[in-house]
Amino acid sequence: MRVKQITNVDGFYKALAKCQGRVELITDDRDVLNLASTLTQFIGLTTVFSNPDIEAYEIVCYNPDDFQYIKEFLVPVEK
Repeated sequence: MRVKQITNVDGFYKALAKCQGRVELITDDRDVLNLASTLTQFIGLTTVFSNPDIEAYEIVCYNPDDFQYIKEFLVPVEK
């Protein structure tokens, strides 16, 4: 899903902890962050949120059931 914002970062982190499969954040520069890692969550998301040049990114759940945990925290890019 193409996302422009995460509304509740703490809630998003808690939801990620429930995910069973791989969840990735992919930037337009094709940087891939595996959000299963707490260190990657901290460093990667801090970088994404603090960089005004990053307007949107992709969130990919490899286990379709995991999307149910995180979807409430994602603000999709309008088409």
